[in-house]
Amino acid sequence: MAKLVSKTYGEALYELAGEEKKEAELLEEVTALREILLKNPDLMGVMENPRISKEEKLSVIQGIFEGRISEELTSFLCILVEKGRYGDVDGILEYFIERVREDEGIGTAYVTTAFALSEEKKKQIHDRILAGTRYKKLDMVYRVDESLIGGMIIRIRDRVVDSSIKSRLEKMERELHSVLIAE
Repeated sequence: MAKLVSKTYGEALYELAGEEKKEAELLEEVTALREILLKNPDLMGVMENPRISKEEKLSVIQGIFEGRISEELTSFLCILVEKGRYGDVDGILEYFIERVREDEGIGTAYVTTAFALSEEKKKQIHDRILAGTRYKKLDMVYRVDESLIGGMIIRIRDRVVDSSIKSRLEKMERELHSVLIAE
């Protein structure tokens, strides 16, 4: 349900940006706003508090953001409050950011390995992944998970390629269990 809400409202914000021809401008503003909201969880607490009326919440939004962010974005936040969807604001902003980045041909790849990679190896992986996608640019996020033992896991959007030794061992274990059960 939350993904549907994020997509619906994120798409509405995206369409608004497109109508105003402000995709790049709003992308920068939404990215900064999302970081600010993540650093200030108290605001979410206020906005999610059922004892505070919608009018008071709207007043808080306008008091904090009016004149600091675009009128379109302030109005959008007010709509979220009015519709009772402010709790989904992070997912909505994240959807918008990803939607604009996709249109610009920018993707994000998450690479998890069993050990830290050298800069040269990171570049090789980047170039190989980029060549296999439709993206013009690829932001890379590298993580280390020693439990993988070896190999790597690559995730781009909802596609995952898992070539880790850990997953191969787990697959072998499942196959052995199914053989033992079948006998």
